[in-house]
Amino acid sequence: MDDDLERFTLNRSPNVERPLQGMTVLVVEDSRFASEAIRLLCLRSGARIRRADSLASAHRHLGVYRPSIVIIDLGLPDGSGADLIAELSQASPRVAVILGISGDDNCHDTAINAGADGFFAKPIESLGVFQQAILDRLPQGEGPVSPRVVPSEMISPDRVSLHDDLVHMAEVINTAPQGETLDYIAQFLGGVARSAHDNDLEAAAAGLAHARAQGRKTSMDLARVAGVLHERLTTSVVM
Repeated sequence: MDDDLERFTLNRSPNVERPLQGMTVLVVEDSRFASEAIRLLCLRSGARIRRADSLASAHRHLGVYRPSIVIIDLGLPDGSGADLIAELSQASPRVAVILGISGDDNCHDTAINAGADGFFAKPIESLGVFQQAILDRLPQGEGPVSPRVVPSEMISPDRVSLHDDLVHMAEVINTAPQGETLDYIAQFLGGVARSAHDNDLEAAAAGLAHARAQGRKTSMDLARVAGVLHERLTTSVVM
């Protein structure tokens, strides 16, 4: 059904109900759960969405087409999203809207300093906030020309994508990760936990990140993260 809606709206003009209609959004995000939330927001707004889960994948997309809007996670498996933001912000012609996203509020300044037009802190759940953040940054003359009512709808991505994220991280942990991989685990799960409103998982991820920042041993913190993941995966029911 969503695919049919995407095909129907692709070549139509923006209107008050679907203010991003006819636009293409490239989402550079490694979390399937976060990507699913943005996909729903884009479809409700009339936009076509394409997803890249790494910097390398994003460059492949950008070599084929030029999106209207790019939303870039700051922590990616093969580098910092800030590097891609800087690259796109300096390109000519420039993408109309470049937005950073992270589960860490402290990344706001990193995104803006790299050249982003704005920043989303995870979770992104409000359709009205999502639409307005983009519309406020579109060049003059783009977007709907008539006044509109800001929608109050909140979206909730399906839990299958959350389960996939947790399985992926459990597999990474089973490889006995070290160094920067530990940083990535903490960053990834911190964002997923915030998006899922999982306080215990967020605290475990924060503990791992804190241990890494202090330069101390992480075995106990990693074991705590693994324990929370195991509990989530053994008690969840994926429909």
